[in-house]
Amino acid sequence: MNRKLLHISAVAALTLGVTAALTYPASADSRPGSAADAAATAGVSTEVFQALARDLKLDVAGVKDRLANESRAAKADLSLRKSLGGSYGGAWLSADAKSFTVGVTSQAQADKVSAAGATPKLVKHSLAQLDAAKAGLDAVAAKAPKGIPGWYVDVVNNTVVVLSRGADTAAFIKASGVDASAVRVAASAENPVPFIDVIGGNAYYIGSGSRCSVGFSVNGGFVTAGHCGSTGSTTTQPSGTFAGSSFPGNDYAWVRVNSGNTPRGLVNNYAGGTVSVNGSTDAAIGASVCRSGSTTGWRCGTIQARNSSVTYPQGTVSGLIRTNVCAEPGDSGGSLIAGNQAQGVTSGGSGNCSSGGTTYFQPVNEILQAYSLTLVTGGSNPPPSSPPPTGGCTGYEFTRNGSLSSGGSAYQPDGSYYQSTSSGTHRGCLVGPSGTDFDLYLQKWNGSAWANVATGGTPSNAESVTYSGTAGYYRYRVHAYSGSGSYTLGFTNP
Repeated sequence: MNRKLLHISAVAALTLGVTAALTYPASADSRPGSAADAAATAGVSTEVFQALARDLKLDVAGVKDRLANESRAAKADLSLRKSLGGSYGGAWLSADAKSFTVGVTSQAQADKVSAAGATPKLVKHSLAQLDAAKAGLDAVAAKAPKGIPGWYVDVVNNTVVVLSRGADTAAFIKASGVDASAVRVAASAENPVPFIDVIGGNAYYIGSGSRCSVGFSVNGGFVTAGHCGSTGSTTTQPSGTFAGSSFPGNDYAWVRVNSGNTPRGLVNNYAGGTVSVNGSTDAAIGASVCRSGSTTGWRCGTIQARNSSVTYPQGTVSGLIRTNVCAEPGDSGGSLIAGNQAQGVTSGGSGNCSSGGTTYFQPVNEILQAYSLTLVTGGSNPPPSSPPPTGGCTGYEFTRNGSLSSGGSAYQPDGSYYQSTSSGTHRGCLVGPSGTDFDLYLQKWNGSAWANVATGGTPSNAESVTYSGTAGYYRYRVHAYSGSGSYTLGFTNP
């Protein structure tokens, strides 16, 4: 073994906003067609298409137009989020998905977006400011009164919303030390609890018989809700062991399945078939999503917010996706999907599917990153690899190749990390497929978590990083920000 590459199995102000109208060429034929034809054109299954029509109360043409708008908005958000950098102020779709709003923090940036056909709109806080305010509330989550079921970043209204069932919210907000002008208190009847009683998605059983549901398949097993089981708990149907679990604080876990169980990139649609999972690109706020659960089957709605904090009886969970998709006990751990892109696993919520409700989901990409997992896509394994690109990444001491779906991440070397026993310069080079946006992060273990120490995050398929660091444990994170395919990583370390 090369002494430099030691593999170890585990370490374990005033801002402007922009409202962009989404305009498209007129359709050659606006007559409603069959759901199957429209679903195929949109790249989603017929079952997902029909569920969207049912729950969003749209006809075939309405669902088709909405999905086209959402796809364009997701691509625009990917581009603007990166090009605006620190000036990015959040983004969301309108209720009918016909307009898309993007926040910016300077007149210069507003002019830049206006030149692309968007209209500036005045807002007060940047997304960074809102996220900072929410982080302040998260820091004192343990002191939140029982009458505060949660809080979340509301980019549409440019504020952080603290939900209250009549609790003393003023004292809680004051204790956090956050800018009170960035916080709004909203009356709420929510009383969220984890959905754990019966299965959602496909069933699996924990310990002596409690049940939850598979979220999404990953290489070696599947991800699910953390409140379903603690690390070391065993499962049946499929048989396996909780290899990692975090709840509260987070609500994620992954189960390593035993031999004989084959993870597939599919979700049960409860209509006699399955939906293929093709990646995990985040859908925009306001986008339509569907949830799979054995109690209530396929249910659809829209994303209301990201980065939500929810206080359950067991404690506060942060960083969740807030939706108006209904759910009921027994849907816990199940899959949330936007078209064919994995979004999250069911955590908990309020209400039911008779009167409606609010449901929260743990983002799937956070789970994949936390445990260095790879999403299984396309019904079996990651898509076949094309020859890895090599241009621009020659002359490095080590080379690794891989393949990612859009939104996915991989950790190198070989899903692990390396140890540097002396100080010196770390150099990394990444090349992804032409026309994609692949990013590269060098991370160092700080004793309790992995921290980014160097970032290559330009809007291109090629990145490089250089970092002068002390001895310690390091790893590279390769992220398919936009687009799919094979990549080559070259790196040299002290």
